[in-house]
Amino acid sequence: MKAYILNKHGKPTVLQQTEIPVSNLGPDQVCVNIECIGLNYAEIMARKGFYGWAPKMPYTLGMEAYGTIEEVGGNVSDRKVGDQVIIGTQFGCYAEKFVGHWQATAPAIKQFTPEENAAFFVNFSTAWVGLFEMAKLIAGESVLIQAAAGGVGTAAVQMAKALGCTVYGTVSNPEKEKLIQDLGIDHAINYLEEDFEESVKKLTDSQGVDVVQEMVGGDVFKKSVRVLKPLGRIIVMGYASMNLKKWNPLSWYKTWQGVPKADLMDMSKRVYSMMAFHLGYLMKDEVIMDRVLQGLSEFVIKHNLRPVVGQTFSFDEIPKAHELMESRKSMGKIVITV
Repeated sequence: MKAYILNKHGKPTVLQQTEIPVSNLGPDQVCVNIECIGLNYAEIMARKGFYGWAPKMPYTLGMEAYGTIEEVGGNVSDRKVGDQVIIGTQFGCYAEKFVGHWQATAPAIKQFTPEENAAFFVNFSTAWVGLFEMAKLIAGESVLIQAAAGGVGTAAVQMAKALGCTVYGTVSNPEKEKLIQDLGIDHAINYLEEDFEESVKKLTDSQGVDVVQEMVGGDVFKKSVRVLKPLGRIIVMGYASMNLKKWNPLSWYKTWQGVPKADLMDMSKRVYSMMAFHLGYLMKDEVIMDRVLQGLSEFVIKHNLRPVVGQTFSFDEIPKAHELMESRKSMGKIVITV
């Protein structure tokens, strides 16, 4: 089968398509014929060598995909040949087939297209865990979503609106602004044209917001903390602004400065909380992930929410897709069709 094996770190050009054998199927495993792959920023970081959850090289990149089961192991009873499934895993999805433990798969959502199913697991689970499992978001609260036009951002905007919250979101251009307005956001803020901290304070009469979903780091994180109400919660789920260069010591210092950090004295005085998580480390807890996926799927179906699929690329164009994601010019979820 064709696959992208990561043998060295570097620019998108290090991603080279190659032919590899399909792994032998174990008794607890399934083989899935992959139809669509969802790209994630974590895979950009892994390619560059800055992702702590990545396995040792060489390995096949790819955390999520959609496809059809074509073979099941002898011990597998909860999946059968012909099942359409979503794959959520640490690696292995930049390929024509996925062979792995059956619990790395979940039933696809029938209302979704193949592309939407491929765009669902990581982004929607991340937004769900942050807003609902950790921040305990409730109807009527106010939420600020950073990078609101991205995969996680568009998922969070939709879910917060469906719950009945007032939602603010930051974007970088008019096209992204229109995208989140079409999703029903209350206030879209172009952070390149206005200071989002000042805008949020003005829009809320200096009261601030109850919850911030933050994944950028640096000054964005610091400003996000300053717009929290008393009893507010900030959920940190990424550091997209990190620009670490291995051979530039100055970039190490700048990167360290930009890492989101908890200031306990400030938290005590202003009465807010800071939380952080990484979905990958949570995925090993099958009980929690089963509960997350069940609650998330029921909520999405009940409110008729759908992943926002932005650009699609062919399997041969994965390096090109990485370039677009790394440029931070993409909107919604980037999906690869196999």
